[in-house]
Amino acid sequence: MKIMVTGGAGYVGGTVAGLLAQQGHSVVVVDNLCHAQRNQVPAGVEFVEADIADRARIEGLFRDATAVNASFDGVLHFAALIEAGESMQKPEIYFRNNTASTLALLEAILACGPKRIVFSSTAAVYGEPEAVPIPETAKLKPTNPYGESKLLVEYMLEWFHRIHGLRSASLRYFNVAGAPEVGGHGTGKIIRGEAHEPESHIIPLVLDVALGRRSSIKIFGDDYPTKDGTCVRDYVHVADLADAHLLALAALETPLAAEQRLIYNLGNGAGFTVKEVVESARRVTGHPIPVELCPRRAGDPAFLIATSEKAIAELNWKPNYTQIDDIIRTAWLWHQIRHSK
Repeated sequence: MKIMVTGGAGYVGGTVAGLLAQQGHSVVVVDNLCHAQRNQVPAGVEFVEADIADRARIEGLFRDATAVNASFDGVLHFAALIEAGESMQKPEIYFRNNTASTLALLEAILACGPKRIVFSSTAAVYGEPEAVPIPETAKLKPTNPYGESKLLVEYMLEWFHRIHGLRSASLRYFNVAGAPEVGGHGTGKIIRGEAHEPESHIIPLVLDVALGRRSSIKIFGDDYPTKDGTCVRDYVHVADLADAHLLALAALETPLAAEQRLIYNLGNGAGFTVKEVVESARRVTGHPIPVELCPRRAGDPAFLIATSEKAIAELNWKPNYTQIDDIIRTAWLWHQIRHSK
């Protein structure tokens, strides 16, 4: 198959693009490199520097492919801003970049692209859940503009499916972490991992402390109604996430996808507090990792834990990394490699 991967120079998109290439698919990565670098694009894939908001440019890519008898079979859409905290300060750029730009992409797809798209959504569409673990049927009430910007895309996909027959899958995932191991789980061979600039995710920030690149890790709030007062999050390994995207892409060919939009939570089903993540990093790295307690951040729910039973049942998805120490182990391998260069 020939697949377009938007945001394919990023952490998750790049991991998925690399897996597609390894499995023999033709991959075209489209990325504007606003938060990524050209050298992060996986080997063996075609790269186009472009913004998905540029509808004419995206339509041109679809038409050029069709002209040479190699039309696209699907789109995997990762291009987005992802900082929930920043979205509380600058909501306008999230609605422009995540929502409006995706509308331009969808219009290009309707005009001349493949009628199949897998959308990188987020658990942030749920906001503060009424119960955990969170099922796909839970109320959708985002607590920040980031989650709202993604939810608006899901609404668009629903109407585009009803009216235009666009087949889509929304993958709502939780905290993505770790680094893919070449050859599979347990090999310890790492060639890429999480490298956001600026970095805001807790695991790479904690590992920066272990590497001496930061003096301490900030914990935002220790007065939540959790077992140790810090937020609880569900961590899913990026390699497991990549597997789910390929399974979702295949599922778009099934009769079920013709009848309804596919929606799946992706997580490991277990929640870990921020303090537990820090303790795990201490075990894995052997570093004391000092902590700095700070006030809560606006828009941070106390609990976000998924139930992924639907994805396991319908996609036959099976996460390989279920222990926080195992996830952090691969991330630690990557960070040592990355910062030794």
